Amino acid sequence: MTPRGIHLQYTFEARGQDGAQIENPLFDLLSAVQSEGSIGHAAKALRLSYRHVWGALKHWEQVLGRELVVWVKGQPARLTPFAERLVWAERQARTRMTPHVEALRTELGRVFAIADDEQLQLLDVFASHDLGLPRLQGLAVQQHGLHVSLRFAGSEEALRSLLDGRCGVAGFHVPRSAAGSSAAGPSLFARALRPLLRPGTHKLLASHWRQQGLMLRPRVAASPAWQALDNAALLRELAAGGIRYVNRQPGSGTRRLLDHLLAQAGLDAAHIDGCDSRVELTHVAVAAAIASGKADLGLGVEAAAREFGLDFRPLAVEDYYLVCLKDALDTPAVTALRSTLASPAWAQALQALPGYGAQRAGEVLSLTRALPWWKPRRAKGPAPASPLRPQ
Repeated sequence: MTPRGIHLQYTFEARGQDGAQIENPLFDLLSAVQSEGSIGHAAKALRLSYRHVWGALKHWEQVLGRELVVWVKGQPARLTPFAERLVWAERQARTRMTPHVEALRTELGRVFAIADDEQLQLLDVFASHDLGLPRLQGLAVQQHGLHVSLRFAGSEEALRSLLDGRCGVAGFHVPRSAAGSSAAGPSLFARALRPLLRPGTHKLLASHWRQQGLMLRPRVAASPAWQALDNAALLRELAAGGIRYVNRQPGSGTRRLLDHLLAQAGLDAAHIDGCDSRVELTHVAVAAAIASGKADLGLGVEAAAREFGLDFRPLAVEDYYLVCLKDALDTPAVTALRSTLASPAWAQALQALPGYGAQRAGEVLSLTRALPWWKPRRAKGPAPASPLRPQ
C-alpha cells in the first residue's frame, strides 16, 4: 500500500451520536460488501444507489492504488486480501481508540456548548512575548469569564495586526531610555513604532514594567575574564564578534532594544557572532539556549534568566503597554480586560516574577501623554519622564 496521509475531520448534524462511533465512507462500503456479498445488496443496506457504490469503490481504488473488490461474473463480489487486511486493521484501531475518541467527542461537545452562552466574551490579543501575559490570561477567565486568545509576535507585527484588524488588542514594549528624539534624530523605537501608532485612533492601556538585561551562564559570568567586563565592555566585545550571541527575531522589541543600546554606545551589529544565525522567538527560548551552552550571551527579561539559573545584568527598564482602537475601548471585552489589569490579583501575579511590577495598570493613556515620540522636540533639558515608573 502506498503511504497516504490520514485526515481527521468532524461534522455537525441534526442527529446525535452515541459512544465512540467513527464514520468513514471507505470502511462503511467495504464492511457492507463483506457482509452482504454483492454490490447491489451493499448499496441497499447503505441506502445508496448501485451506481454510487460502484463509483465510490473505483474512487477509493484509485486513491489507494490497490484493488479492493474481486469482480467475477456469476459469483458474489468479495473483498481482495488487501481490503480484508485493511478492514481488520481499521477495526483494531477503532477498538484501541475508543476511549480517546469518546473523550474527544465529549470535549468537543462541551466547548461548543459554551458557544451557546450569550455572555461569553472573547478577545484576540497579539503581543510581544512576555512572561506575565499568560497569568493575565488566566485571571481574565477567573474574574470576568473573558477568554483571551493570546498569540505572541514581535512588537511591530502585533501592532500591524491591530491595524489590519487581525486582533482586538496588541502588546508592545519600549525602554525608558528611548526618548523620542535626540541631536541624531528620532530613536530607533520612534522610527519603527511611530508609523504603527496613531493618536486619536489608538488608546494605550497601562500594564506593567519589566527589567531587561544581559543573561549569562553562571560559570561563564564567574570567570575572572568576564567579571572584569562591565556592561559597556560586554557590548563592545559583543559588537567585535568575540562572544557567541543568541538574538531575537527581526521586528521584536528585544531585538530593537539591542540595536538601540548598540547605537547609544556608537556600535553596530555587523560582526556579532550569531546575530542573524542564532535566533529564538521568546525570552524563555533565549535563556534555554544559553543554559544549554549553545550561546554565551543573550538579551532578555530577568524572570527568564532566573528561571534557568542564569546570571543577569540589568540594562533597561521597559514599559509594557496594551493598545486597542479607541472605538473598542468601552466594549465589554476590553472593559473586562481593563478591570483585570486594575485588580490586586494582577499586581500580585507580577510580584511573583523577578524584575516585574504593575504600575497604574488598567488606566487608559493617550499616546501623546504616554510616549515622548509625540511631543515637540525641546531645545534643551532631559527627556520627559515615563508615566510608568516603579516606585
